[in-house]
Amino acid sequence: MEYINDLYEKATIPDPRTQEWLLMPSIWPTVIIVSMYLIVIIGGQRVMRNREPFQLNNAMMIYNFCLVVLNAYIFYEFLMTTWLSWEFSKVCNPVDQGSELADRLARNCWFFFFSKSIELMDTVFFMLRKKNTQITFLHLYHHSTMPLIWYIGVKYAPGGESYFSASINSGIHVLMYTYYLLAAMGPSMQKFLWWKRYMTVMQLMQFWGILFHTSYAIYTDCGYPNMYNWALIFYDFSHIALFSNFYYQTYTKKARAARAKREESNGRHDKQEEVSNGVHAKNGNTRLRSRRD
Repeated sequence: MEYINDLYEKATIPDPRTQEWLLMPSIWPTVIIVSMYLIVIIGGQRVMRNREPFQLNNAMMIYNFCLVVLNAYIFYEFLMTTWLSWEFSKVCNPVDQGSELADRLARNCWFFFFSKSIELMDTVFFMLRKKNTQITFLHLYHHSTMPLIWYIGVKYAPGGESYFSASINSGIHVLMYTYYLLAAMGPSMQKFLWWKRYMTVMQLMQFWGILFHTSYAIYTDCGYPNMYNWALIFYDFSHIALFSNFYYQTYTKKARAARAKREESNGRHDKQEEVSNGVHAKNGNTRLRSRRD
């Protein structure tokens, strides 16, 4: 019981380095941002119902380019402070304080958290362009929960094991926003966008990697608050389930339906040819009998 209380106390003591940073003194600004996001998207879809979609290609190109640059910077900082640092354990690392590298990692965790508020604009662009099929439960769930979860992470544990999921996610987002940037450039770029489905595959691989790495971190119990590790595992499972369903509905199910449609079409074509050949044969026999007569 004393051990559990000690873990709880470590997990609920705010990190003194991050308390005065933008949006960090209180969770309420982040809660308000997420709440306004949901209100704008739900209300905006109703407003746009009888309106023409906006053409926002130029704005989207600027937005996606900025997100590519921001995520590339975040990914680079994670590489330099964790993956390429011999001081940092890749297996399990507690939240360090006092060193220049640890402070740099804490700042980068804040940048990652802040980027999740910026990325709420993804859905605003979908809404304004009436791409409502893109505004799924998965999309809203992911975008509305990430700022809240990472607020807690930066507030209480900016560093340590949190590096793993954030670094992989920022790397994948470089590719994702590069895809969106190319798509916003118009039809001439369509030939370069064949890899869309593989982004979903990479995201699923990301979640499975996080699951195994976090499970091992719990096993080693290196000093990073396991309360956060367990929370991440449950959150990760929800994403595995939702992204797996998205992949099945978007690619597997549609591919099966298209294959069945082709087979049905080929069957009708073969049947028509068979009937047509029968008619030709009958006409040929009729002409033959006429000549003999």
